[in-house]
Amino acid sequence: MAEATGAKRKREGSEEPAEPPGGDGGSFPLAELCVRRVLKESARDKAIFLHGQVSGASGDAKDAVVILEKTPFQEESISDLLKKHTKLKLQMSNDIYSTYHLYPPPQLSEIKTTVVYPATEKHLQKYLRQDAYLICETGEDYKNITLPFIQSQSFSIQWVYNILEKKAEADRIIHENPDSSNGFILIPDFKWNQKQLDDLYLIAICHRREIKSLRDLTAEHLPLLRNILQEGKEAILKRFGVAGSQLRIYLHYQPSYFHLHVHFTALSYDAPGCSVERAHLLSDVIDNLELDPQYYQKRTLTFALRADEALLKKFQEAGKA
Repeated sequence: MAEATGAKRKREGSEEPAEPPGGDGGSFPLAELCVRRVLKESARDKAIFLHGQVSGASGDAKDAVVILEKTPFQEESISDLLKKHTKLKLQMSNDIYSTYHLYPPPQLSEIKTTVVYPATEKHLQKYLRQDAYLICETGEDYKNITLPFIQSQSFSIQWVYNILEKKAEADRIIHENPDSSNGFILIPDFKWNQKQLDDLYLIAICHRREIKSLRDLTAEHLPLLRNILQEGKEAILKRFGVAGSQLRIYLHYQPSYFHLHVHFTALSYDAPGCSVERAHLLSDVIDNLELDPQYYQKRTLTFALRADEALLKKFQEAGKA
């Protein structure tokens, strides 16, 4: 589903999961977190999204979003998992079939924990499970409804600029083309722990700051898009040994934050946000712009909005939803 107001890095968690932790950069006081409610849970993704609060020294409570995700199995640790489990408890047995609860040792029980702190009401609403509705946005709808709405929002994407300026995550950069017009930075998404290739996930973030989304792209941007496609595939092959034919390379519309970025995921990975109503293959985007330089200014684009999103209300008020 799209988050029209989101500035989160869909690097994280289901639908796109999570932003870098806020605050002063210190360790988050997880033990002091008071859980207020479960925002959302996913049995398929083995993840739960929590709304909690942490009380400061002055007694004021600050909101936080905490995302807990079971990490994927790692092939090299399976032998230890089977040999060093602390307990194997029988649940059911019937003829040749049986099920157990296996309790692994702590070092093999890792839970990936993503924190948004301090969290705003927008963050809380973003992760709250809600019904979603499809919107068919024409080029005129974008100009008259969506763009003014985007411009009215104040959701910060300073964390994106921190990456581009190498003030944060510089040690995680996989590849960079430093050209100010046609360059980008390729970096692992926070959803990927880089310990296995089955759920490989990287993000290419362009250096140009005026390109908000797919809607802004014209033939002028073809050199940038071709660089991302070609250099991104080459960098991933060189670093991780994964060929371009095994990658799904796409843009979101609507994106979770309005600074142009491209997703690189393993083709075998059912990544959050790769559904047909949101993902646009980069190769198709390039082909469309080669055919018509103004393709994405004209085309009707379909995306989903949650029931609580203010942009949905704007479309409803305009009689478009």
